[in-house]
Order: sequence, then structure tokens, then C-alpha cells
Amino acid sequence: SLFQLKLWNKYRVSNIPSLIFIDASTGKVVCRNGLLVIRDDPEGLEFPWGPKPFSEVVAGPLLRNNGQTLDSSALEGSHVGVYFSAHWCPPCRSLTRVLVESYRKIKEAGQKFEILFVSADRSEDSFKQYFSEMPWVAVPYADEARRSRLNRLYGIQGIPTLIVLDSKGDVITRQGRVEVLNDIECREFPWHPKPVLELTDSNAVQLNEGPCLVLFVDSEDDGESEAAKQLIQPIAEKIIAKYKAKEEEA
Repeated sequence: SLFQLKLWNKYRVSNIPSLIFIDASTGKVVCRNGLLVIRDDPEGLEFPWGPKPFSEVVAGPLLRNNGQTLDSSALEGSHVGVYFSAHWCPPCRSLTRVLVESYRKIKEAGQKFEILFVSADRSEDSFKQYFSEMPWVAVPYADEARRSRLNRLYGIQGIPTLIVLDSKGDVITRQGRVEVLNDIECREFPWHPKPVLELTDSNAVQLNEGPCLVLFVDSEDDGESEAAKQLIQPIAEKIIAKYKAKEEEA
């Protein structure tokens, strides 16, 4: 029915079964990954499963691939890319190769940036092999509870996913993968979402994430796409500001 379709669209359900908790008084989503919640917390001890701050969910020791450990508090004051990935997944491996270069460029430019690898590998050995290629930090593979809590916090539905956080731990973009692939020189870091994008193969995934307005222009005429952008930019900015004021995703 139309009502069911509206619910699927509203909550951006892309696979089933999907269990989403909402706050009945405000209608806001409390948690997208309800299935992980009931697996991790069958007794309901953490009810009402609302979002916790990143610093609280990540708290504990982190690893470097040389075996060194450091405390998660070392991430404070930096932009952080939370990288959900696994060696068995080919798109993950190709993104990792690009990300290693991006990470190097951003650090060399003097930016405070760290990446946190949250593994979905199927064994400790596979994790170690994959992590050996990465110059950043990781949640220890054995700490399955913390890895799962991070998956829950960001409602991860597929990998690779790169979530970029500001220095306070708030989400700048969930589309880090698209941003990294579209901006090889990292000129736009930390990749605040743009109100208007040029539609490309790599960012077309966003068409599945919510209502989109797509404007077709004559690609031969450079002036036309710029004029079109000027036309819809203020409208897009207004809509985004409206949702931001309501603390909702646009």
C-alpha cells in the first residue's frame, strides 16, 4: 500500500528484516540497527538504546598495526573517519588503497585527522593481514562488543562505509567513500555536504537515500550547468537549513 511505501522511504529501508526504534513522542529515530541491538542486548539492559556520543561508544584501547596500543582519548580534537571495511570485500580493498593516499595527503597538509578501522573480517588472521596495509588505528578485533556498538551507532547497512566526524565527534558526512573517490586531491576535506552535486557514478548511491531533485542540462554548454546550479543552490540551502533546525536529516 501507499502507506507502507511511505514508511519504507521515510526510514530509508534498503534490506529486510529491518528493525528501527523511534521515540513515539517526537517521531525521531532512536536507533536504525534494532536487529543488532536485540542481538547484543537481549536483556534490554541498555534500553532505550538511544544514540550515545562517539567518545563514549569508542572508549577503550585502540591498535596500531605495529602492535602499539593507545587510548581512544587520543582521537579527541581531530577529525575522524570511522571506516567500516573487510578484506573479503573487493570494493573495500580498492577503497583502502585510495584512502591510504588520501590519509597521507591530509596529514601532510597539517590537518588533524585520524581514521578508525572497524573490521567486519571473518577471522583475526584476516583482520591482521588487512590492517597491516593501514597506517591508522583500529578497534581490536577481539573486542566484538565495541565493534558492534559502533555499527549500531551509525546504522551501518553495508561496507565499505566511511563516516567523517568533526573534532567534537558529530557527523559531517556519511558519504565519505563517495567524497574520497570524487576528490583524490582532498581539496574539499573534511567534505561538508554540498547542497547541489553533479551526478556521477560514484555518488548516484545517494539517490537511494531520500528524495532527490535531478536537473538535466546540456553538458556541451558549460554555462548552462553553472546557471542551473545558481538557480537551485539557494533552494537547496533553504531546505537543508530547515531540516537542520529540526535536527533531522534532510
